[in-house]
Amino acid sequence: MTYTNPILNADWSDPDVVRVGEDFYLTASSFGRVPGLPLLHSRDLVNWTLVGHALQHLEPAAEFAVPRHDCGVWAPSIRHHDERFWIFWGDPDQGILQINAPEIRGPWTSPHLVKEGKGLIDPCPLWDEETGEAYLVHAWAKSRSGVKNRLTGHRMAPDGTSLLDEGKLIVDGDRIPGWFTLEGPKLYKHDGWFWILAPAGGVETGWQGAFRSRGFFGPYEERIVLEQKDTEVNGPHQGGWVRTASGEDWFLHFQQRGAYGRVVHLQPMRWGPEGWPVLGDDGAPVAVHRKPALPPQPAAAPATDDDFPGGRFGRQWSWTANPQDGWAPHHSGDGLRLSCVRSVDAHDLRKLPNVLTQRLPGAPSAVEVGLELHSEEPGARAGLAVLGDAFGWIGLERGADGTVQVVHRFAEGVAERERDADLPRLAPEGRVRLRIEIGAGARCRFLSDVGDGPRPSGPVFAATPWRWVGALLGLFALAPVGSGHAGAATFTHFRIDSL
Repeated sequence: MTYTNPILNADWSDPDVVRVGEDFYLTASSFGRVPGLPLLHSRDLVNWTLVGHALQHLEPAAEFAVPRHDCGVWAPSIRHHDERFWIFWGDPDQGILQINAPEIRGPWTSPHLVKEGKGLIDPCPLWDEETGEAYLVHAWAKSRSGVKNRLTGHRMAPDGTSLLDEGKLIVDGDRIPGWFTLEGPKLYKHDGWFWILAPAGGVETGWQGAFRSRGFFGPYEERIVLEQKDTEVNGPHQGGWVRTASGEDWFLHFQQRGAYGRVVHLQPMRWGPEGWPVLGDDGAPVAVHRKPALPPQPAAAPATDDDFPGGRFGRQWSWTANPQDGWAPHHSGDGLRLSCVRSVDAHDLRKLPNVLTQRLPGAPSAVEVGLELHSEEPGARAGLAVLGDAFGWIGLERGADGTVQVVHRFAEGVAERERDADLPRLAPEGRVRLRIEIGAGARCRFLSDVGDGPRPSGPVFAATPWRWVGALLGLFALAPVGSGHAGAATFTHFRIDSL
């Protein structure tokens, strides 16, 4: 039996993985979305399901009351130690944070600041089972600190709450010919060596490096262990090593794919005659490979479809900022009922915290959802969006004349407000079935059906990422500034099907 890469064909950015018994767990960056730190589970390293999130809101709460798409939770590491799960991550504006839990589904502790500072990113802990010592390594974000291309190491308190020294530069990428933007370190102990697996060269064009030393603080020797070579996998980047119970080694990493974000690949791994790891096909990413020697599992992938049973949304959805009371009122029936939140930024979805999002699928797909607008407020609107540095959406709006119309709007990355992509048309019953067909290159065609069959609207829209985040699918309901309740919108039968 074989598998085909990518094994997670959507934006599961900066993945890290750990095995506990027969189970594998993966987490990923979530940046400014809430809840954050997704938790995925697998029994075979190929088929994954989303089982929850470790972080329920972002701090400081006031700063994350509005979207900060590229801030927040960067590049986490997940480990299991002392009968607990541990996740460390860097917030580039705050420092290194840590949470832990007795079980993967929690309860997770509140975030604890382990090291304060600007530009501290990509932390990874190590508990040395032989000596009882604990260590932590991290990288640097030049945008916040003025420093990059280096890794700093610390001794860490065994309880994971503090660092025991000021830190030492343990790998200086500037001293390695041809290396730049060294980041994303993952720290291990193997065969008497301290190992750091870390990428360099940039997310779109770089490579995966390995560093080893007999002592944690170095000196380290280095080797490139995975690079594009003559494959189509550009910049095989940042990830984690995991060993199965039977002793097989595997490596998960991401590939940057523009609007689709950072998709996840699985590489075979072995230890070569000189004691260095060999990833993929002698250092080149594999497209198809034998599955890990693990019990067969049914095909699975993180959920996308949602019927919103009992008015609740599934765990695949995240808000674009910390949620506020009143965004999703209690609703006993099926279907997601969102309040039309009043906002001065109603003209720009990128600034709205009350957009419910999930990842853009990495393969050609059709996205559909039913929508009904329950608002008499002129200017109230709701819809289905493709959201990035540029955005486009299609949905319903209550006109000044009292009619409900299908509208389709967009904004380029440089535009400060949206504009019509097509002429509005009447939705006589105040309801519509919306559809976005996502083709090659994340080119999106918008359609609507008010009962007379699907009709295309406007030109094709090319989805774009934010700086570090892939494009998102979004549901929203909003209204212009005013007083009083502005009504609501109901979404039903959300589906993503392959094209």
